[in-house]
Amino acid sequence: MLSKNNFKKAALLIAVAAAFTACKKDNQQPEEEPTNVVKEFKYVRLLTSDETSNKLTLVDPFSSAISSFDAKYPVANLYATSSGRYAAVLYGTQNLAEVFDSGLSSHVDHIDVLHNPKWASITANGIKPTHFKSKANESLIFNDGDGTLSRAMESDFNTEGARFSIVNAGLLPHHGAMAQFTNGTYAVTSTTAAGASPNRVLIIGKGGKTVFASTLALGAIHGNATDGTHAVFGGFTNAAATAGGVLVVKSNGEQRLIPNPDGFGAFRLGSIYYAESAKKFIGYVATKGAYLIDLAGDKITPIYSGADAFQCKVDYAGKNLLVLTLDGKLRVYDLATGALKKEGAVISATLSTDTYKPVLEATAKFAYIALPGSGEVHQIDLDTFSVSAKYKVSSKPVRLTIFGFESNASH
Repeated sequence: MLSKNNFKKAALLIAVAAAFTACKKDNQQPEEEPTNVVKEFKYVRLLTSDETSNKLTLVDPFSSAISSFDAKYPVANLYATSSGRYAAVLYGTQNLAEVFDSGLSSHVDHIDVLHNPKWASITANGIKPTHFKSKANESLIFNDGDGTLSRAMESDFNTEGARFSIVNAGLLPHHGAMAQFTNGTYAVTSTTAAGASPNRVLIIGKGGKTVFASTLALGAIHGNATDGTHAVFGGFTNAAATAGGVLVVKSNGEQRLIPNPDGFGAFRLGSIYYAESAKKFIGYVATKGAYLIDLAGDKITPIYSGADAFQCKVDYAGKNLLVLTLDGKLRVYDLATGALKKEGAVISATLSTDTYKPVLEATAKFAYIALPGSGEVHQIDLDTFSVSAKYKVSSKPVRLTIFGFESNASH
């Protein structure tokens, strides 16, 4: 039994300890709430191909899941279809094209997961398939080796044994290009000698018959894009290749030339892009930079002028233009205004002599850069320009495309 005095002492000690504990709790810093980490849209997918390996690598940035698939050959060229569901896989020197199926399908207000990612059933066997275009549910491939087009609808992509059909317009073999008009016709390049650079554009129907003949000749046409009514082709404006401009071809057969800016020199805008959301055409060449092509004003004006831009891409939605320069700096431009939104270093410097340089693509939230030297794809937060993730994809990734959907909405 505790004596009365001992009981009082014990009670006092308990009271002091309780007070000390309460004081200690009061002085503790409140636990920090976890910060909201910016994540990619749930249904965006990346696909890479490798310089030496036959593997294709699929990345789901939302979950950070990485999976690989057996392709037929290395260095496959990759293109997303306009529907977002598929990616075309072109093996130019092996006369083969395949299609990769993300398993995702858009229902406008939500995305359905139909099945796991897989190879689609359809193939194409044109000679030297090189350029790919997609509009609505139709995909086209220009076959440099014989001047034909390969054509298929997405409804046939998973039909067992399906093949792209051939559209033969009687073109000679050349490094050509085509554009799809909303009315169902195609603008296609042509040449006067097999293997020579194309110098004219004609409009054909789906069966290959000429609908509108060429009315203007250029020199060495390369690069094109369309808004469905106008097709824009880059090229030189004379056979001597001393000046350049863009050929604008309308679906009604009208053709006109917009010359490069004064003092541009002996260069052509060899890559042409159409930014869907901004409804703008952009021309790019590494030796001169990126330029806005104004069809209404018939003029070409600089967005970024410099001889060090080795990657120039429109983001997935077609709102912004991203330019990556040899010093490792990324620039993001708002295509609605042409204004520079942000710039900063995101990777180490790149040698101009490198055969395979880093490859850039972007969504509204992130830029993705495939780095052949490290075998990784770096995910760059476009608000902070910090690296938010690194994905080890293969030994030397040299091709990259984004497909899927900028959406988090499930069924």
